[in-house]
Amino acid sequence: MKTIISFIICFAIISVACAKKSSHEPPPRGNDPDTLPDPPASVADCKKCIILSEQAFQRVAIADLESKKIFWEWTPQTSNVKPEHHKWFNNISDAKLVYNNQYILTNASGGGVALVRIADKKTVFYAFAGGNTHSAELLPDGNIVSASSTGNYLTLFTVDTLNFPENVYSKNITIEFGHNVVWDHKNQLLWTAAGNHLQSFQYNFNCTQPDLTLVKSITIPGKEAHDLFPVYGEDAFWLTNTTNVYKFTLAGEKLVQADVLQPNIKSVSSGPAGFPIIIIKPKESWWTDEVTDAKGNGLFYEKGLKIYKARWFLPNTFSYPAGHTIRQCK
Repeated sequence: MKTIISFIICFAIISVACAKKSSHEPPPRGNDPDTLPDPPASVADCKKCIILSEQAFQRVAIADLESKKIFWEWTPQTSNVKPEHHKWFNNISDAKLVYNNQYILTNASGGGVALVRIADKKTVFYAFAGGNTHSAELLPDGNIVSASSTGNYLTLFTVDTLNFPENVYSKNITIEFGHNVVWDHKNQLLWTAAGNHLQSFQYNFNCTQPDLTLVKSITIPGKEAHDLFPVYGEDAFWLTNTTNVYKFTLAGEKLVQADVLQPNIKSVSSGPAGFPIIIIKPKESWWTDEVTDAKGNGLFYEKGLKIYKARWFLPNTFSYPAGHTIRQCK
């Protein structure tokens, strides 16, 4: 009898121990809270940060790779976006560092485009592009252009930081599979990878009635071009579609397959020495809870996140001049 009782007690202890063990999630890759430093006190203090288009909480987030923590975020609900316009920013789909690292240009599948000041999280301009907006870009005179995939068009906005979002001048320009847009400061051209063409446009520099004229259309392999973003420190782009990731060098218009994890990559971002190429490869639908390097090694993870794109918190000298300050179109 004692033997049976002892067996029951031992079995119960083992069962409880196993249950407790299985109730805990495994620690995130590379994240040991006992050894990680505290996050930086401000964005200005961050040595290695990434900007996330994060859709679980409908926000732009900045994460510190040293502490493995998100320490800054913008949501329309906590900014000065009017309540009736919050839905414009459902599913943040891109976020770019602009104006000498002081502002973020963001957009969302809900159709919204916003220019946000990092210091106080104030939305200094926002407007509605509609059509599942995937990307936005600054133009040299302070105006903004966005790309939308439902309806397939670019939208040009006249930016007036004192009068928005009502009565904002806008103009749509039809393209194929609108998913991306990048300004080329050196050549003074706007680029978009549209379907299976890489296209460049000339801007008319008309503040009040902005317009674009197609200059060149280069056939590229595959279909449904998705991300287009400058290669850090080079006159070149990262370009992704459903099957491949490419590097396109403007000199000679050379396109080569990039040495990164493939296929179905939502974003690519690079930096100087010591900054690995970072990519977003979805784990479900179009999201992931992890930012990895080019080979798939984890760099940042947080359970429950729905990250759509990730960019290094670094100046973009391909698109903007040094010391770039906020401009109002006049």
